[in-house]
Amino acid sequence: MASTNRFDAIVIGSGVSGGFAAKELTEKGLRVLMLDRGIMVEHGEGYPYDGKPAFEVPARNIMPKALVDSDYFIAKHGYVAPSNQKFYNDDRLNPYAFDEGEKFYWIRPGAVGGKSLIWGRWSFRWAPEDFEANKRDGIDGAWPIGYNDVEPWYRYVENYIGVSGSRENLPYLPDSEFQPPIPMNVAEKWLKQRLESKFPGRKLINTRLSNLTEDKPEQNRTKCQMRNQCGNGCSFGAYFSTQAVTLPAARATGRLTLQSDAVVTNLNYDAAKKRVTGVRYVDAKTGQAQTVSADLVFLCASAMASTQILMNSRQPGSERSHFDGSGTLGRYVMDHIFRVGVEGEIPGMTDYIEYGRRPGGVYVPRFRNIGGEEGVGFKRGYGYQGSARRDPAAPVGFGASMKQGMRGYTPWKFSMGAFGECLPYKDNRVSLHSSKVDRFGVPLMRFDVRFRENELRMMADAKEEGEKMLKAAGLNNVTSYEGEHVPGDAIHEMGGARMGADPRNSVLNGWSQAHDAANLYVTDGAQMASVSCVNPSLTFMALTARAADHAVKQMRQA
Repeated sequence: MASTNRFDAIVIGSGVSGGFAAKELTEKGLRVLMLDRGIMVEHGEGYPYDGKPAFEVPARNIMPKALVDSDYFIAKHGYVAPSNQKFYNDDRLNPYAFDEGEKFYWIRPGAVGGKSLIWGRWSFRWAPEDFEANKRDGIDGAWPIGYNDVEPWYRYVENYIGVSGSRENLPYLPDSEFQPPIPMNVAEKWLKQRLESKFPGRKLINTRLSNLTEDKPEQNRTKCQMRNQCGNGCSFGAYFSTQAVTLPAARATGRLTLQSDAVVTNLNYDAAKKRVTGVRYVDAKTGQAQTVSADLVFLCASAMASTQILMNSRQPGSERSHFDGSGTLGRYVMDHIFRVGVEGEIPGMTDYIEYGRRPGGVYVPRFRNIGGEEGVGFKRGYGYQGSARRDPAAPVGFGASMKQGMRGYTPWKFSMGAFGECLPYKDNRVSLHSSKVDRFGVPLMRFDVRFRENELRMMADAKEEGEKMLKAAGLNNVTSYEGEHVPGDAIHEMGGARMGADPRNSVLNGWSQAHDAANLYVTDGAQMASVSCVNPSLTFMALTARAADHAVKQMRQA
């Protein structure tokens, strides 16, 4: 295997964290190699179905039933469609190894840009109490940092990527640096007034999205066109993605080298110096392996993939990772629990329809276990994401009467789904399979992760409270549902290499830096010690920018 030290830093992964790491490190003067296991997707030209209507997409953009019924895991359990299938992992080529009794939906991207190409773009800051919750509740794994440590980096990231939203001055959902919000429609405004008057203290607010409502010409980005086709890729650059934002910035420095189809298998390590000495990867096209070296490594492959790489970084014949001096690597894996929803019909306003297709809707922030509330039967809380809509009328009959009927719309409907926090449990863990390996020789992942009684009680409460709110607000025909709760389903997996102040019970320190290797930083979801109840990507980016600043200062002081 060849070796090279032409680079100051290596970034593994190119999603929201990896893209930000590459931008920050190159702009600070470092020569950076970015490695990603996915195929190359260039901004604009790599989006073949951007703006295309369904009739111009294979199978009218519906995954064929035969494919869903096959062993194609992501077609059955993911959020894939023919228009964005190339952005996702092909699990027939790169399969999972679920043994009997295991259930985890690992929804992986398969392209440069990672989940930044396919994410939902809901962008929230964590609240101060989110960083304090583990310690307050007496749960193992106190955060070594607090909100004030991250707040300047939230501001930095928000001003750079563009986040649309409304200022609400809520202590449990801090405001961001906002562009103007995407407006509520007439039915949501009606619901907001009634819900907030019936339930003092509860709020229905504008979505907070990384979709621009104002142009960013300095980044060659145009505001959102209200097509709601973000998952197909956006040539306007209206939503934040690595392709549209951080990759062009890193390339503009002239100090970035990007290698796609590069499957990182493990990190080489010098135990005496406590440093990573090399990154081994396999070219997915040729099968050739090589090792590259740099003074600094940022591991941003996604929570589970980064954990897998760390676990596979070990002496031959050993089961113990170089980076697991604490025995916590692979443990405390979490995801949001969310398969609960409520829906109802909003009376009246049938003279109105909505123009355009917004990429978001409205949000009901957490209201449980706020300000010393007791007696709800569970720890932490949940919020709701939702929207109001009118659907085109279904065809009835034949001929002219059918055509005329299809010009109409159904009544206004409002639906919302709950996202709840999962507590960190030591025995929620992942490990390497003892006998099954992928086509690159890397042991496949085993999952032993499940939601517990606390999360199930939380979702029961979310269902009950959701029904109460919609009924009290005056909606008709209110219904609710609760699906199967499977970790990974929300695609917000976190943990596995959590940060902490004590090297005896954590993998990383408060700078996202490995206790066992001063030149290794892990800045994706693997580092998280808890999960809050809001979407995590904004926090990943803020922690990445913070870690990059720390890493470069450390290098220059050495």
